[in-house]
Amino acid sequence: MSEAEAWMSGGLPLDVFDLAPAGIAATSGPDHRLIYANRAHREILGERPLGLPAREAFSDLRRLGYITRLDQVLATGEAISLRALPFDLRGDGPLRRERRASTSMSKISLASGEEGVLIVIAEVPERVVPDVESRALKRYESLLQIETQALWVGDLLGRITEPSPGWERLSGQTWEEYRGDGWLQVIHPDDRVPSVHAAYQAMRRQSRLVQVYRLAMPDGTYRHIRSRAVPVIENGEVVEWVGACADIEQEWQETRRRTLLDQAAAATEDVADLEEVLGMLSKVLVPTLADGCGIYLLPQFEDDQSISRPFIAERVVTTNREGMPPPRMQRTERFEPDSGFADVIRSRRPIRHTFPSGAPPPGAAPAGAEEWFIRAGVNSMALVPVFVDGAMAAIVDATVAGDREPISAADVDLLGRMFEHAHAHLSNALRFQRTQRVALALQHYLLPEPPKLPGLEITARYRPSVTTSEIGGDWYDSFLHPDGAAILTIGDVAGHDLAAAVTMSQLRNMLRGLAMDRREPPGDILRRLNIATEVFHYEGTATCVLARLEDCGDGEWRLNYSVAGHPPPLLVTHEGEAAYLEDGASPLLGLADDEPRTSAVTALPARGTLLLYTDGLVEVPGEHLDVGLERLRRHAAALSREPLDVFADELLAQMPPAKKDDIAMIVVRLPDG
Repeated sequence: MSEAEAWMSGGLPLDVFDLAPAGIAATSGPDHRLIYANRAHREILGERPLGLPAREAFSDLRRLGYITRLDQVLATGEAISLRALPFDLRGDGPLRRERRASTSMSKISLASGEEGVLIVIAEVPERVVPDVESRALKRYESLLQIETQALWVGDLLGRITEPSPGWERLSGQTWEEYRGDGWLQVIHPDDRVPSVHAAYQAMRRQSRLVQVYRLAMPDGTYRHIRSRAVPVIENGEVVEWVGACADIEQEWQETRRRTLLDQAAAATEDVADLEEVLGMLSKVLVPTLADGCGIYLLPQFEDDQSISRPFIAERVVTTNREGMPPPRMQRTERFEPDSGFADVIRSRRPIRHTFPSGAPPPGAAPAGAEEWFIRAGVNSMALVPVFVDGAMAAIVDATVAGDREPISAADVDLLGRMFEHAHAHLSNALRFQRTQRVALALQHYLLPEPPKLPGLEITARYRPSVTTSEIGGDWYDSFLHPDGAAILTIGDVAGHDLAAAVTMSQLRNMLRGLAMDRREPPGDILRRLNIATEVFHYEGTATCVLARLEDCGDGEWRLNYSVAGHPPPLLVTHEGEAAYLEDGASPLLGLADDEPRTSAVTALPARGTLLLYTDGLVEVPGEHLDVGLERLRRHAAALSREPLDVFADELLAQMPPAKKDDIAMIVVRLPDG
């Protein structure tokens, strides 16, 4: 018998049947070469030489159709049971005696790659009616239906009734510790109730039982075990259960790895923003691998090996499982050259710490997080570097708390692989973020700070699109005319690229020059701007609002304005009434015409607020523009008495993110009359 043949394909060594009370034998190949026979088999049928084909090894049984039935099982794959056959065998003495035995034959696969037959035989005592099989035979016939490594036998309620050498090897429990319900003591506490419940349901239905639980190994670690069992039924009643346990830790880890990687890929598939990509990955990580997760974006180090000064990292993600205390983390954190973060950067490898729950050693927790580690009962943590395009872009801080098993080296490796699996998304998001920051800096450079205008409060806001990294064509401007009037403009050039930004800058500067050139109604100024647009930007169009705000004396203010294809200005009174200024409307800029453009004049109330904005503040894809305009009107009315900066910030915060367009706004608060 070769070493390979001594194992069944499921990883079961045939010698686990050595002490079985029923006779067990195994054959290999079409000639049914005998490769295994246990002691009970030898006692029932006598010694049979291993290695011989069945026609020789069982020549005395050919008259019973023994060989023919072996051929039948191997050919059809269907099990056969032979009940109370008369075996006319010679005992140890000179006298011959007849025995009766029941046997079953089942097809098996061997580790060698060959197929074979597993034979189970049990002697029927003379006092037993010939057609009644022994319980041992039923037990092992049932056992053939399941994969097995460590065997177990329990009573009708599943309480262990027989020793199991395989279980002792797996768990380290002695027979006295194992018997009855003692096996539950080495099951992970979180898995005990589900295991008992599954057993109860199977026993109630008299059906096959399948459990997966974590079993404590002799060294204190846990491994995933699959336990399968079937009932032994006599006269319609369950008399006992027989089952087997198999270590499936590697299979379980591989399944979890594939699941997590698939979830990470799916979660980040359509996400472009870097913080959103990292946030989605953290939600896959928590709570499967960890109870808490923080992700820090790192500064760019010229030499990773020479961190000699404190550095600042930006914490862009904080995700904790439900029930964890809220963290007290800053958006930016300062790290010293001797910190764990610096060690990870230098070594380019993860680090892992385990410790008693709520008792981190000095230096294990990030600066400022020591108190949270104690309150949360953290028992382990890992710092894992994230590489994007060869550079270390971020560090993941993962924590496990409470009674949960500390984060393992395998978990740390899986965490790193999860971020590696999302590399393409991270690379795109990081490039997008860097390009967007450059574009935003350029945009802010092109857009001036609002000037201080006598008697007026004024503020401006600009928020770029979160789905494009290119610079946009939105602009605003405000300045004081030589005659003392305040000039306000806002506009939007078609397009979202560098050409649109250049056109935006040129139109804004031309409009400023035209408005300063002479005193005339805003509509006339926009007519001249339209002519200039046709000459210098004949293929482009733009929208614009030009407003002239004049102090009429005695605390009264007047607005003279013209709108070129742009959303109308919004006027909000101090009392909370809001209405759009819809007069003074003209076509957008860039159309080939020299028609006069309309101007409109309206009085402004004391302490009122005037809002000029671009369409990114009101447009949502798939939604009618009127819905967005009404939403803006309601929100602005509710903020009528808020300070001007709060008014502007809240409008941005309360608007649903369209994500496809920039937003620019300029807001003016009139003085108390």
